[in-house]
Amino acid sequence: MSQNLRPIIERYKKDGEAVYNTWFVNNDERLKAFRSIRRGVQDVIRDIKEKNFGNDFKGSSLEFVLNCITEQKQVFIGASHPFYWKPKLRIPDIYENEDNKAAFGQFLENCHNSISEEQILKEIILLNQRKIKGLGPAVANILYFLHPTIIPPFNTAIVNGFNRLFKEKIRLGSWDEYRKMRAVIMHTNAAFKNDLSSDLGAISGFLFDIGVGKIHIGDEHTLSEKEKTKIEKMVKNRHRKVVAENEEEDIHTEMQYHLLKIGNSLGYDVISASNDRAKCHKGKSFSFISLPSFPKLDVGVDKDTFKTIALIDAVWFKKGSNNIVCAFEVEKSTSIYSGILRLKDLFYTFPNNRPTLYLVIPDNREKEVMLQLNRPAIKNGEVEVRYILFSDLKLHCDSICKLGENKEIMKKIAKGL
Repeated sequence: MSQNLRPIIERYKKDGEAVYNTWFVNNDERLKAFRSIRRGVQDVIRDIKEKNFGNDFKGSSLEFVLNCITEQKQVFIGASHPFYWKPKLRIPDIYENEDNKAAFGQFLENCHNSISEEQILKEIILLNQRKIKGLGPAVANILYFLHPTIIPPFNTAIVNGFNRLFKEKIRLGSWDEYRKMRAVIMHTNAAFKNDLSSDLGAISGFLFDIGVGKIHIGDEHTLSEKEKTKIEKMVKNRHRKVVAENEEEDIHTEMQYHLLKIGNSLGYDVISASNDRAKCHKGKSFSFISLPSFPKLDVGVDKDTFKTIALIDAVWFKKGSNNIVCAFEVEKSTSIYSGILRLKDLFYTFPNNRPTLYLVIPDNREKEVMLQLNRPAIKNGEVEVRYILFSDLKLHCDSICKLGENKEIMKKIAKGL
């Protein structure tokens, strides 16, 4: 990228009326807004979970969030408009459609809890795949306040500034277009981070001021064809990777959901792995049916062991207690042996009250599981691990929920050595 961009950035930073100085730096209200908006997003998630979200933007917790955002100077003008309920068009379709509403809440929860760029981009791709009418990249204005170093804001002026600066033709309303734009913004910001900031508000304000004509530029500041090709290839490769991973993850999530559903039906308290509690299956969130946090254990457990146990895919407790009765590890492409080791850790943590242990596996990995269970360290030890095939769990889930009395029914569909 041409280093001639630096003088324009310097002009932007020195202009007392530019977004950089009126909003980005030395602005306590901007910093306070991050806290308010994050709390507001949590309220939106909770309202959707508790069926209190309503069927209109007006008066909703989402309106509060967008009001906080639009108060952030001119760079967020119009941020709330895409979320206004338009009855004649039935958009955005997150108010009347309960599945879409739940998906939107799940998306916000997952993004709120995410800690990496890959996780957030994956959630964006998955939301885009749902094709929720009227719910486009304006959502990025919310995500920016959750992850300001990962997600840049998005509006007409920013897009116009981007297109003008890079001689592109990015269109509004498309998540795919947004991801292309974001990739270029990230590339540019990395090159000029010392001049701008790791917080993408600085470069977004720069693009905004170009878009509204406050900063004038010439025609020489464009990406080379090589840079364009590299960025486009990166975006496409990431998309393909996320789609493939999602297909596999969907199966894993489905199996976890069946286990939580069965445990609930049998009268147990249930919980999923600590990093999976924001998941959902067909719009049904794990957090709606499981404990909010792993119960404190009576037995002495060191910190590392507790973290390992908390990563077990599904755990059932005796109702109202911290007494673990069953634990399940769902394996797909990951190492089956690592799942067995997590179950072993759990087994030896409770010498006086042994939980029943299960692996839940794809049908085509049965031979591999038998090989692992025949390892001397497993076969000749105290630990007994049974396994359940994906197909059997899926086939018998509803029948078990209807006819089962306690955990013993799981042995009817389980296999062992």
